[in-house]
Parts: sequence; C-alpha cells; structure tokens
Amino acid sequence: MTCDVRKKIAGLGIASAAAALSPAMALAHPGIGPAAGFAAGLAHPLLGLDHLVAMLGVGLWAAQRGGRALWAVPLAFVAVMALGGFLSAIGVGLPFVAPAIAASVLVLGVLIAAAVRMPLVASTLLAGGFALFHGHAHGTEMPATAAAIAYGAGFVLTTALLHGAGIGLGVLARKAGSERLLRVAGGATAVLGIALLIG
Repeated sequence: MTCDVRKKIAGLGIASAAAALSPAMALAHPGIGPAAGFAAGLAHPLLGLDHLVAMLGVGLWAAQRGGRALWAVPLAFVAVMALGGFLSAIGVGLPFVAPAIAASVLVLGVLIAAAVRMPLVASTLLAGGFALFHGHAHGTEMPATAAAIAYGAGFVLTTALLHGAGIGLGVLARKAGSERLLRVAGGATAVLGIALLIG
C-alpha cells in the first residue's frame, strides 16, 4: 500500500469520526426536525443484515483487491447509493430492489471467496450498480417525519464507516497473512446471499 493511499484512508477515517462526533449527533433527539432525520439515517444501514453485510463486504473486497480499488470502490458505492436515495425521495421507482440487494450480498461473497480481481472500472461499476438499489431501499424506508437531507447524510455516513470497518479488517487480515480467513468470510457472505434470495 502506498503512502498516498494510507494518507487518504487515514484522512477519510478522521473525517468520518469527526462527523460522527459533531454537534449534530449530540442534538439527535427523537422527533426534533433534522436531528431526528440524521439519527434515523445513521441507524438504518445497521438495522438490516443484508445492508450491514453488503457494506462490510464492499470494504473487504476493496481491501482484498488493493491498489486504487481501496478507495475507488467504496467511493463509487457511496456516491451511487446517495443517488439511489435521491431517486426514491423524488418518487422514481426501481424494480426488483429486494432481490437486487440479496444478489449484491451473494455476488460480493463470491468475489471475496474467490479473490476476484476485476479491472478497476468494472469493480466500481459493479459496486455502483448494487449501491443504486441499496440507496433506493434506504430512501423508500425513510420515516415520514424525517428531514430527507439529514436522513440521507446519516445513512451515507454510516455506510462510509462500515466500508471503512471492512477495509480495516481486510487490511489487517492481509497483513497477518490470513487470506484464507477473508475467503471464509466471503463464503459465509455468499451463503447468506443465497438464503436471502430464497427467503
């Protein structure tokens, strides 16, 4: 990993932590305008196993792939996810949202289990494609009383933090020479994806 990439990752981690500890968090009382929306958005990606595992999976796969994918794949996911949330907020529907989210868990699991190294452009396009459905689901499930921008900022921040956690775990596993552990995690993720598709 180059020094520049390490600096970018550290900077993203510091920025995410600072945002999470900002006054907006301290004001996140239920039912109070934007603060309530922000708190609801922060919590939403943690409330569904499919979202949670997929977000961690994106980070794990990016770390496993290494290089520019370490930041480009999560960044593509977050950006397109925000677009998906916006489309939902303005009433633009997407078909097959739930199956696409389940498929994202399955595909990410297979990619990690098989240690697939796709070209960077293909990797970001794939991540972005799945992100559109995750973002749309977040937007669709936004509480009626939540402020849309604050809610969106919340789920974007939590997603970025989950990506960061996945990257951190992946980097630690690679440094420890535990590539097999990453592959096992990928296999378990794929099994969960199959269960979600069947269920």
